[in-house]
Amino acid sequence: MNQAHVLVVDDDARLLRLLQRFLSENGFRITTAMDAEAARKILSVTQPDAMVADITMPGEDGLSLTRWLREKGQVWPIILLTARGEPADRIIGLESGADDYLGKPFEPRELLLRLQTHLRRHVPRPTGAPRLLRLGKLEFDTGRGLLSGPEGIVHLTSGEAALLGVLTRSPGDILSREAIAEALGMDEIGERAVDVQVTRLRRRIEPDQKEPRFLQTVRGKGYVLKPGS
Repeated sequence: MNQAHVLVVDDDARLLRLLQRFLSENGFRITTAMDAEAARKILSVTQPDAMVADITMPGEDGLSLTRWLREKGQVWPIILLTARGEPADRIIGLESGADDYLGKPFEPRELLLRLQTHLRRHVPRPTGAPRLLRLGKLEFDTGRGLLSGPEGIVHLTSGEAALLGVLTRSPGDILSREAIAEALGMDEIGERAVDVQVTRLRRRIEPDQKEPRFLQTVRGKGYVLKPGS
């Protein structure tokens, strides 16, 4: 985790200074921007390992910046910050492509722990003999957290990789939304957040999202992963 590069985007200069100091003291390399325009300029010359961005900023907001990054194919973790505390607002953030959502005010220590968690999920680390699960033309290596296909690696966001990891622990078993939310640390925003992540993961693994073959919904019970050719 040492020297992971994090871009922090917020129009609150005091908060930027606090986070830059705190995260730097905890082993991160920090770049800051006070709005989305400045962040885009930074992103044109360098690629961070993660981004923390405020939703409400002058000009372009954090949601739009997140959508733009995902549309460009960037899959590294994104954590959104906002004073909006309603679950519906958090869902909007996840639907925009964010991996996590932290309401203001927050403890810097909590942000640190969430960054560390998402970076661990995002960076594959070899462990022992691989266990491969077939999803049609795709193959998921559960040991390294890698999804690959005929054209090479299929890049997943940390949230998508975490969900697939949870499902592959019990292939063929029905997992309730509540159980998945707990495993993903989404207890606060609950079942709707799980549905959002499922929709995003299906875009990666299903040939036809309207007729899912591998990640199926079991009405009234939850979801089940059914590997196969």
